[in-house]
Amino acid sequence: MKRIEEKYATLRAKKEKALIVYLTAGDPSLMVTKHLIFALDKAGADILEIGVPFSDPTADGPVIQAASQRSLKAGTTLESVLKMIAEVRKVSEIPIVLFGYFNPIFAYGVKKFSLAARAAGVDGVLVVDLPYEESKELRNYTDAVEVDFISLIAPTTDKDRLKKIVVKASGFLYYISITGITGTTAPKVENIKKEVGKIRNMTKMPIAVGFGISKPEQAKAIGRFADGIVIGSAIVRLIDENKNNRNLLKIVSDYISDIKKELR
Repeated sequence: MKRIEEKYATLRAKKEKALIVYLTAGDPSLMVTKHLIFALDKAGADILEIGVPFSDPTADGPVIQAASQRSLKAGTTLESVLKMIAEVRKVSEIPIVLFGYFNPIFAYGVKKFSLAARAAGVDGVLVVDLPYEESKELRNYTDAVEVDFISLIAPTTDKDRLKKIVVKASGFLYYISITGITGTTAPKVENIKKEVGKIRNMTKMPIAVGFGISKPEQAKAIGRFADGIVIGSAIVRLIDENKNNRNLLKIVSDYISDIKKELR
């Protein structure tokens, strides 16, 4: 059983919901990112999304865009992120999804990337600008090495397209709770519940909800009907605000622990 599948099975048995946490790799440094991964694992995070910085992150809001720029200035590359994940794998078995855009993968080489991701211990990939209709170019290789391709579903996704997406889905489905970019507005729980219900009628695949979630009470409300929630911009902002604080790991861990309590 693959790590993501096993994690969701374990959580279902305990009647818990998944806490998925996004980090921008290399912000403020890859070394700090690695220590944050270990701290988040201990604090209760169930799955990590490790963002590969990109110069034009069109789906991301200002918080993650700024983090991506800082990381690029620090010299972070796709190859250095994969190396960091390989180091993490010597210590931790937390499921890791590589989050990013197709350009760096294409430049690296899709087959080379897929093999390198698998070798490093990556469990899934989420490529924001590679829609279902164009995903075969990468999935031919990621599927072959059993790296899950995490599919995005937006509020604007129509029924016919949704059917096609869920049939080919692996790992889990990521429902985008708002239209627009990340971290700019709060989601409306009743709208999310309705849309998640529609997806649930089509598949048994776990459904995680992301974009705009930052508070324990939001996590609790959405966790009542979703299989997991994603914390992104809120944690990236917290890291940036405390990057020079010697208690950074504790501050981040405490925040994540408070969120996880509401998902148990």
